[in-house]
Amino acid sequence: MTLELLRNEGALTVRARGTELFRYVHHPVMDPFEAPKPYLHPVRTLAGQVVTGYRPHDHRWHKGIQFTASWLSGQNFWGGGTYLRGQGYVDLPNLGTMRSLGVSTGTDHERAVVTEDLAWHTMAGERWIDERRTLTACDVEADSWTLEVTTELTNVHGTDLVFGSPGTQGRELAGYSGLFWRGPREFTGGDVIGPGMGEQGDWLAFVGTHDEVDRSSTLLFLDDPDHPCQWFVRSEPIPAVNPSLAFEKEVPLAPGDTLARRYRIVVADGAWDRARLTRYVEEHPW
Repeated sequence: MTLELLRNEGALTVRARGTELFRYVHHPVMDPFEAPKPYLHPVRTLAGQVVTGYRPHDHRWHKGIQFTASWLSGQNFWGGGTYLRGQGYVDLPNLGTMRSLGVSTGTDHERAVVTEDLAWHTMAGERWIDERRTLTACDVEADSWTLEVTTELTNVHGTDLVFGSPGTQGRELAGYSGLFWRGPREFTGGDVIGPGMGEQGDWLAFVGTHDEVDRSSTLLFLDDPDHPCQWFVRSEPIPAVNPSLAFEKEVPLAPGDTLARRYRIVVADGAWDRARLTRYVEEHPW
């Protein structure tokens, strides 16, 4: 199976079997309140079904699949208000920006690889994090394909940094931080197979049903085996999955140190049950 990678102005796309699997926007144009950063949308199954949501009215800073931080030593690279202990959500002048410094690509018959260097800047213009991000499309099978996401975050600020979330600031069951998927609105009320909110587990799947067509799609998320997470997951009122970087406990990052994480997302046609999901994970060791 040949994977194609096409460059456009400010974005690139990966295709297989005539279907655009995803569009990666590395130079986005968006309101500062949405904390500008790269994102993947639309993401599609091999049958062409879209499985990401973009800028929904309830959370306009949610854009497909992103890697970001809702709390980084008081700065917000997520977008929207910042949750403060004892105060709730407050709109603050602390919304950061992730700037793409350069993108390189490579393809062969079985893989398409995107490597990007980014700099995380605060609203005040300070450069706090240098990131090396790699997106790999691979394992194209009869009814599924895989997106691998790896990131290396290096503290270039000169002082200690701390990754957190609304959960670490006192909001119950709100540990969203890190790799985040927002599903399309039609997936609201979908089925979650695997760990529940705040629980640990090697993998979690979300099965959603599409409007207009008699089809379902499945997304299987595999956690970093070296750094087990607690899962942030919702089916109601919004469809969302996040292997949380900091669900209840803050994660420190000393000056010059690098925090590394890796994840897999399997994008599949059809409603996979637990047996099919378990078999897939066993046959595709991490």
